[in-house]
Amino acid sequence: MPAHPASVAVADAAATRLVASDALHPVSVGDPVALRSGSALVVDAKTGQVLLSKDAGAVRPIASLTKLMTAAVTLDAHLPMDQPITITRDDIDTLKWSSSRLRPGITLSREELLKLALMSSENRAAHALARTYPGGTAAFVAAMNAKARALGMMQTHYIDPTGLSPQNESSAHDLALLVKDVRQYALIREFSTHPKSAVEVGRQELQYRNTDHLIFDRGWDIVLQKTGYINEAGHCLVLNTVVQGRNVIVVLLDAWGKYSHFGDAERIRYWMQHAGRTVLSRLDAQRAVED
Repeated sequence: MPAHPASVAVADAAATRLVASDALHPVSVGDPVALRSGSALVVDAKTGQVLLSKDAGAVRPIASLTKLMTAAVTLDAHLPMDQPITITRDDIDTLKWSSSRLRPGITLSREELLKLALMSSENRAAHALARTYPGGTAAFVAAMNAKARALGMMQTHYIDPTGLSPQNESSAHDLALLVKDVRQYALIREFSTHPKSAVEVGRQELQYRNTDHLIFDRGWDIVLQKTGYINEAGHCLVLNTVVQGRNVIVVLLDAWGKYSHFGDAERIRYWMQHAGRTVLSRLDAQRAVED
């Protein structure tokens, strides 16, 4: 999969919409982090200031990052979370033929399906959530797109609730807006950062782990996360995390290499802790004077 070369020097017009009209330019100059991701955005979650940007307005497939919107639409509907939902053949992926241990006939609660969709990126779980939405999957996808419009995600379009379709597209800018919204949902924060979970299926117990390797690294303070991958999207990652006491939203799209999105997150954290620390401190001082 080819990389998408771009400079990190100046945020594009889409990225700067995250902040007020009188906002400063992004902190980054040149490419201080040597990112492997095609698009990247780091935003101060409190002020909206863009700290680092690389092709943040480029529209790309987003794979399972889709499931953040799937979770939000599910929770917005205020459906019974203890309601049992049975996996059916309709939930089987016939586009990518992705694997799943949730066989047709298995019944879990809506809450358990939501946890598996967020924590382990379980595609059949996400599809079952949409299928059992009032009006079915079509109504669910319509609600996803309506919420995207309401959040100002004008470069975003959803086709399915799993992210298996490469036609599910967004930009780093739009996904930062989504993270800013969904981090207000306690269950999304909890389930997306849950390290591992077991679900009882008849006499069996299925063990699931979080797809984000950073969750298991004690050096990270992660509030919310989601990973994604299909061939067309590359490796993708969104984080709401705290670095050097600063609450930031990180979006990484189309990373080449199996672990490059995690590597980019580590490089961004290191930059904030070391080389970029002086620049970020100056930014805070300037904002304090302006306020």
